[in-house]
Amino acid sequence: MVEQRAGRRRTRRATLAVSLVTLGLLLSGCSLHTDNKWWNQTINFGFPTGITPEGVAIREFWTGTVITSLIVGFFVWGLIFWSMAFHRKKKNDDGEFPRQTAYNVPLELIYTAVPFVIISFLFYFTVITQNKVLDLRPEDEVGVRVDVTAFQWNWKFGYNKVEVNDQMLIADGTNEEATRQAEEAGVLSDAQREALGHEGMPAAGGPIHGRLAEDKSYLHYNNIETVGTSEEVPVLVVPTDTRIEFRLASADVVHSFWIPEFIYKLDVMPHPGRNQQLSMFQVEEIEREGAFVGRCAEMCGVYHAMMNFELRAVSPEDFAQYIQFRQDNPTASNAEALESIGQAPRATSTTPFKTGRSDTRDQNNVIENASGN
Repeated sequence: MVEQRAGRRRTRRATLAVSLVTLGLLLSGCSLHTDNKWWNQTINFGFPTGITPEGVAIREFWTGTVITSLIVGFFVWGLIFWSMAFHRKKKNDDGEFPRQTAYNVPLELIYTAVPFVIISFLFYFTVITQNKVLDLRPEDEVGVRVDVTAFQWNWKFGYNKVEVNDQMLIADGTNEEATRQAEEAGVLSDAQREALGHEGMPAAGGPIHGRLAEDKSYLHYNNIETVGTSEEVPVLVVPTDTRIEFRLASADVVHSFWIPEFIYKLDVMPHPGRNQQLSMFQVEEIEREGAFVGRCAEMCGVYHAMMNFELRAVSPEDFAQYIQFRQDNPTASNAEALESIGQAPRATSTTPFKTGRSDTRDQNNVIENASGN
């Protein structure tokens, strides 16, 4: 009996020690960012090093979660193999079952409480990270507002507001003419109203609440836009050290906006307001310059895998020159604007794909619908 009690005490102490170590490592997940470059850049478990505070927060949460999962996994595997090795049934001449250890109340309380505590901490840090990533600051704190439009199978980027180094370059970049045309194109004509009959009951695929099914008036249209094509990957130019807001919308089906170093995948919905979908997010700042590939992370059709873009982060001074060039030269291409600030004119992080999509889809019509022309 004395030996049994001593063995139980050792088991309880070992279980408690492992539990405390697990919780300690879990709690340390909120401070994984250190000055040790080897730790920050290598021990990411496959997750890219963030270029925004939001990206860093997501990576830290990911690292802490993986470490906790591995510790719990090794502990569980250890218990399984320990039980198999030391508590297997031995040959007994009298045919009796070995001593049973069921109804060990302290042990049962431990393996019931510990998972609950771990899940509670994971939930807590999930909420903390999510609140940081989805934090939306007031209008006056936003330096640059970018309108993102996804369409099969490319992207359109427009600048709605640009304020860099306390200099307002674009207060409202809305293209009023394109917006008016999109609004008019979505309204029923007199002939269409008459065809519906006096009761105005819409047929399948017909008007909804007085608007045509192909209504694109909910999209944003800007005076300065960059539209991707099959031959050229769109390059979205943004400044570092500036709070940036992105407004997301789709011109057709559901897409997903994802830059691995930037933020987690965000759905891009058609009619985001009607679908009660969060259609914007902000990043506090981009911490370093460079070119970063962006992708559509939602299966959206035949050429989904080829729907890439590039985010080009430049200094605020270069970005101001870039915007000024595009304002002074409205017919110039995005490549020419990039060359004017000494940047590579084409995407460097990804290349166009040979899709052959022109054989199955009127690509010019798609781009015109997305850009409001």
